[in-house]
Amino acid sequence: YEGGIRSYVRHLNRTREVLHEEPIYIAGERDGIAVEIALQYNDGYTSNIYSFVNNIHTHEGGTHESGFKMALTRIINDYARKQQIFKENDANLTGEDVREGLTAIVSIKHPSPQFEGQTKTKLGNSDARTVTDAVFSEQFEMFLLENPTIARKIVEKGMMAARARLAAKKARELTRRKSALDISNLPGKLADCS
Repeated sequence: YEGGIRSYVRHLNRTREVLHEEPIYIAGERDGIAVEIALQYNDGYTSNIYSFVNNIHTHEGGTHESGFKMALTRIINDYARKQQIFKENDANLTGEDVREGLTAIVSIKHPSPQFEGQTKTKLGNSDARTVTDAVFSEQFEMFLLENPTIARKIVEKGMMAARARLAAKKARELTRRKSALDISNLPGKLADCS
């Protein structure tokens, strides 16, 4: 994409209200694997994560994408704990919570990629997970510390997603309990169908 992945993220979010003006950009190399990630949060409720290996779109994701997702969840939770945004007995945010409203592109250059799945669009190299996690973690942690306003917005977005998730769960349980009670109120004797 012209202008790189940062411009592409900006393009993907062009119709949305964004949480922070500039996409967060992270790039690094380790063990011969180059990692490049751009991400930006918007006011939406879904996540759009696109991943690439050697410029090939990995539709089904793979180890590089899961390394990014694991690191994102861990770093945001760690940050919220260290900055005492979470209370001591608050539960950590889930991966889904921290990815709500996220647009991200994960692009790596791998010397010998191994693809899996029927369509060969899923990366299988385990080293891609650890390298992506390490490169992203290190720089994203620094970014959050250097940009506390954006960091707080990201954490609060995740906390709102968690509250919505828990409220939806309670509503489901209540509805199920209510319908179970309704069934038990059926009359004792039912006439046979004729």
